[in-house]
Amino acid sequence: MEYQSILLDFHEGILTVTVNRESKMNALNLEVIAELTQVMRDIRKDEHTRAVILTGAGHKAFVAGADIAEFAAFDSEEGEAMSRDGHALMNLIESSPKPVLAAVNGYALGGGCELAMACHLRIASTNAHFGQPEVNLGLIPGYGGTQRLVQLAGKSRALEMLMTGEMIDAGEALKLGLVNKISEPEELLNDARALLSKIMKKAPLAIAKVIDCVNAFYDNKRDGFEVEIRHFGASFDTQDFKEGSRAFLEKRKARFTGK
Repeated sequence: MEYQSILLDFHEGILTVTVNRESKMNALNLEVIAELTQVMRDIRKDEHTRAVILTGAGHKAFVAGADIAEFAAFDSEEGEAMSRDGHALMNLIESSPKPVLAAVNGYALGGGCELAMACHLRIASTNAHFGQPEVNLGLIPGYGGTQRLVQLAGKSRALEMLMTGEMIDAGEALKLGLVNKISEPEELLNDARALLSKIMKKAPLAIAKVIDCVNAFYDNKRDGFEVEIRHFGASFDTQDFKEGSRAFLEKRKARFTGK
């Protein structure tokens, strides 16, 4: 499939997805949301893709919010439909059985901050800034920002960011636990690939189960402890467990196949 607003690059099991609207600070519009949604659906069926990097074109912005010109005239029904589409994308990313890492190369504001927070991991360049400035437009975050920011930064700090609309820099984001690591801009993608490569050496089915168990902690419709018990038990029937246990006993590195 040909995409108009994103670029795809595949190398050694890692799919790098770049929002390619540099002249618009990579702002999210309906087209970008639709294309990212399709990519996230496709990777679930693609046995060659083991992990995903999400980033933005250029050095100024990861994604500097939504495209205000596109929704300035929306009414409440159109706004709600837009929010539901955004939530569907964020949920696809968060529930991906393959690790998704946001390489934040500049401004991650509004929908961009929400996109980064939906990823399992985040590495920020030293020039990165995060924020949810929707109150400046008379809006609130619409793609999960009021929920995931609380999960990552805590209630008090999240409320401050959400109500003031003020940005934080990469250093503050690291202190809050909003990002896993800070990199120099020229090393951002290399550091992202290095972290994912480390994860990709582990058992793919176990990684998928870890993601699901952690997500269950935040899902009030599921008992995370019960999810862990079931996934733990199911792991014993996988070839990866048999290989991993044999490799440990034989004092060698395991060769996992994801089966």
